[in-house]
Amino acid sequence: MIYCVEDSEGIRNLVAYTLNMTGFEARGFPDGAQFFQALAEAAPDLVLLDIMLPGEDGVSILHRLRSDPRYSAIPVILLTAKGEEDDRVGGLDAGADDYVAKPFGMMELIARVKAVLRRCSRREAGVLQLGAISLDRERHTVAIDDQPVTLTFREFELLKFLMERPARAFGRDQLLDEVWGADYEGGPRTVDMHVQTLRKKLGSAGAQIGTIHGLGYRIGGGEHAQ
Repeated sequence: MIYCVEDSEGIRNLVAYTLNMTGFEARGFPDGAQFFQALAEAAPDLVLLDIMLPGEDGVSILHRLRSDPRYSAIPVILLTAKGEEDDRVGGLDAGADDYVAKPFGMMELIARVKAVLRRCSRREAGVLQLGAISLDRERHTVAIDDQPVTLTFREFELLKFLMERPARAFGRDQLLDEVWGADYEGGPRTVDMHVQTLRKKLGSAGAQIGTIHGLGYRIGGGEHAQ
């Protein structure tokens, strides 16, 4: 799913139509308020973000995305007016993945979208970072402030699952299904024991794994409850 935040209804509809016709799913929003409402329901694979918007401008929206661990990894392409060099530089400095200057052709936009998604796909195969915790999915290694930490296979998979979805809470049964598999015959206590040992191995960084009483666990979004 691709979200297009653009106040011009004509451009917004044309972009959404072109994306849908080329195999993508797309939704359009005229301002940041409606965009963030939709974002709270479902995160997109990529955001096309106009800089000049009514109310909150695109660069401010981008800053909010990059500062929120739930959305910081979503790729963003800025849509800028021709000649807005300062805005483009500011947007790239704020963490935009690319920009397209208006007026732009639809085929150019589609090419940029595909290129950014390819780059982000390669990036997703690499290293996850949350505070002091660094997890390399390709090398199957974990480090705290560059100091290696030895984990079992299941501890690594549990940490990876949580780090790929920061600040989201998951029940013990859901974690069992996702990390151990639906055929695993152990109970929820298995998750508790692995979280306990994982916290110990991560040292002070283990406080990133939070307990949601009556539900399960999350990583990020606050320290764990006792």
